[in-house]
Amino acid sequence: MSQIPRDRSLDSTLALLLDGYRFISKRCERYRSDIFETRLMLTKAVCMRGEEAARIFYDGDRLTRQGAMPVPVLKLLQDKGSVQQMDGQAHRHRKRMFMSLMTPASIQQIGDLFADQWRTRVGMWKDRGEVVLHEEMQEILCIAVCRWAGVPLTAAEAKQRAREFAAMIDGAGAVGPRNWRGLLLRARTERWIRDVIEKVRAGELTVAEESAAHAIAWYRDPDGELLDTKVAAVEMINLLRPTVAVAWYVTFAALALHEHPACRPRLEAGDGDYLECFVQEVRRFYPFFPLVGGRVQNGFEWKGYHFAQGIWVLLDLYGTNHDARVWDEPDVFRPERFRRWDRNAFNFISQGGGDHHESHRCPGEWITIELMKRAVTLLTMAMDYDVPEQDLRVDLSRMPAIPKSRFVITNARLTR
Repeated sequence: MSQIPRDRSLDSTLALLLDGYRFISKRCERYRSDIFETRLMLTKAVCMRGEEAARIFYDGDRLTRQGAMPVPVLKLLQDKGSVQQMDGQAHRHRKRMFMSLMTPASIQQIGDLFADQWRTRVGMWKDRGEVVLHEEMQEILCIAVCRWAGVPLTAAEAKQRAREFAAMIDGAGAVGPRNWRGLLLRARTERWIRDVIEKVRAGELTVAEESAAHAIAWYRDPDGELLDTKVAAVEMINLLRPTVAVAWYVTFAALALHEHPACRPRLEAGDGDYLECFVQEVRRFYPFFPLVGGRVQNGFEWKGYHFAQGIWVLLDLYGTNHDARVWDEPDVFRPERFRRWDRNAFNFISQGGGDHHESHRCPGEWITIELMKRAVTLLTMAMDYDVPEQDLRVDLSRMPAIPKSRFVITNARLTR
């Protein structure tokens, strides 16, 4: 049995915070291996990257998500009782509920709501001078997804709720005040969504049968039981919050258009195939989630290495998306590469790998892609704007990463 290469540090927690998205890949290159062992928060962890590692991580039930995240991160991103914390048949049963919401008509609907809200907001920007696109996108997405999901949201509270969702996302990759703020604001969100679930069940709030609010409020587990109100609220938040997180991708799409103006002509010409490639390259190239964790359910062997039951395993999402064995010149932004992509479910894993219905891959990935397409179309075909001088550097030690200025635009106006 081969020995997994071991990191020389007594504990690599500080190194993870300093290296951020490059933590795993940097050490894989150092040890000339797709796998190494280290200690994080004084706990032994096996870190992996690459297509084969992703296949091991997502294909089958080798790993569980239970106990695989530090509690402060778990509380912000998934929380206990959520579908992402489940395994086997129970996971697949709950996942079917989420996937039932991802019909073409439903995805089209949220795209329309997003585009309509964007157009409304642009009309309000002309008198504001500078507009921080990242912050605006959070609110636009929050309004759109709440309307789509059947969750009541007044204009007066939209900014507050968007701020709460954004704080959860922003705090998940931090230690200290950013994380504490996210936890504090999440408590408010949970109270709000629990009230929505209770009103739906009591008949005090009428929602469309095809809405997410109806599906989650009335979902029954394999034993025929309704979800506990707290768990139902957690699952609703797990639908709303990731949609607000698309603000990070939209900001990076705007950055890509600014830094790679040669991409614009084909997008402005309405080339749908190129639009798909551009959106996918933004998702591959720019940082989103750095890594994902699991714990071994039953011991297994891979490449001559033994994975004992209970071992903490971390898969490098960012590094796998920048693996030179799969992606030619991975640190070059090149949308055309996706014309040749084989649609492998394990080499492009920005939002997880494997099958959407069976694995822990993000069920809302198709919504993400649709919203990004709408955003890029609006930025290139429906409006003009200026990008003033600003600090657009992206610090890969900050998780989640975002341009330092959060992408400021001026003189925004609709053209069609």
